[in-house]
Amino acid sequence: MVNEMGAGRGQQGAFRLTANDVFKKTAGPWLWGGVMLATVFHFGLFAFFPELRASDVSFGVSEFEAIELPPEVEIPPPPEQISRPAVPVVSTTALEEDITIAPTTFEENPVENLPPPPSDASRLGDQPVFTPYTVKPEIKDRRTALRIVEGNYPKLLKDAGVGGTVNVWVFIDTNGIVKNAQVQKGSGNRGLDEAALKSAREFVFTPALNRDKRVPVWVSIPITFSVKG
Repeated sequence: MVNEMGAGRGQQGAFRLTANDVFKKTAGPWLWGGVMLATVFHFGLFAFFPELRASDVSFGVSEFEAIELPPEVEIPPPPEQISRPAVPVVSTTALEEDITIAPTTFEENPVENLPPPPSDASRLGDQPVFTPYTVKPEIKDRRTALRIVEGNYPKLLKDAGVGGTVNVWVFIDTNGIVKNAQVQKGSGNRGLDEAALKSAREFVFTPALNRDKRVPVWVSIPITFSVKG
């Protein structure tokens, strides 16, 4: 009897189920249950999911307007620097001694060699012509004339030591007023020539006389611009 009980226990130990056997037996129902649950969930999701609509993503095209650009402006080159005269002409003669009137005599100008008088006396002051006179005109105030020349001396030329002499024709009326002035012989510097003309127009003379009558005359006077040391 003891042997039978031992045999029975041996058979019972041989048929005991392991954990792997238990998992295999229960895995099938759980797998199919999960598949069916997932299928029902997806069908429900597709059935009750909100409807999707494509939104309008169209865009408009703006019309471009052509703009005309102004023409390119050319920048002119800078002006050339004014060159200083290579050899300045500096006069050392005193100004008072240079403002003189060239003498005009009948010995130097014989009557037979003189040009005929102008046909239109009103145009006598247009161009230098010979006019006979017996008493030459004189500058009334030489100190004033000196100040006039000094005041009209271009500062740039004076500072640079540029000087020179300009022979000027002046037309003097019967009151001793200068009515016209022209360059007879320039100094070679335009600035000095213009300053000499301006100065000559400001001079005041005594009237020229032909015997005892006042006459308008053309006379030549030298005007010298000098830098005093």
